[in-house]
Amino acid sequence: MTAPRLVLVHGAAVTPAVWREVVPHLAGFEVIAARRPCSGDLDTEVAALAAICAGAVVAGVSGGATLGLELAARGVPLRAAVLHEPAAGPLAPGLLAHVAEGLRTGGVAGFGRALYGPAWRPADAPAGAEAEAVVAREFAMFRAFEPAPPAPGCGPVLLTTGAHSPPPRHAAAAALAAHCGLPTALVPGAGHAAHLENPAAFAAAIRAHAAQAGAGPPRGPGGVPAAPADDGAPDRWP
Repeated sequence: MTAPRLVLVHGAAVTPAVWREVVPHLAGFEVIAARRPCSGDLDTEVAALAAICAGAVVAGVSGGATLGLELAARGVPLRAAVLHEPAAGPLAPGLLAHVAEGLRTGGVAGFGRALYGPAWRPADAPAGAEAEAVVAREFAMFRAFEPAPPAPGCGPVLLTTGAHSPPPRHAAAAALAAHCGLPTALVPGAGHAAHLENPAAFAAAIRAHAAQAGAGPPRGPGGVPAAPADDGAPDRWP
């Protein structure tokens, strides 16, 4: 019995370890927390993710959701995707102005707090002397994003928004959903940083959407996800 592959894609100012509280709620999937190059170049990021995401369920938050939407638009055959508050580009001008100000005045810490809120910690950010340059180039890439609908052949894509997110985020989600022809759902008890604020609820959204797409883990007795056969391969999280 093969576990369905689930690729988690992180955004800016975090690393794959940001998924630490989500993964325990995803039993039955082969979970892969993607380690991106964080290059600031959209083509490079898509190329790094395309092979591992093809045929997989993909989930992302913030910039990770933006990359998921770009993968779908470019025709990478995702099995399904749950994308939480991706960038909306010109559909929501000014949405990220406060984040730009946070980066300008507070560096990586100011950026992280402005984008993700108090659930984000400086320890979540990439380490090293180049961290601020990495975050700045990633932010520039995401601000320049131009959303497009998923290409034919892509599995079902769901846009999610945090129930606690401010009105501009909900307006951006509505505009993006209309532009791309995608359904939306709310993640309760969370804002932009759903993976940090309510990881169980975000994992539940992933599970439910994957199941509707026929891409969830097989069910065992009592509705519990059946454990995949032990093929000797190491767990690929993180």
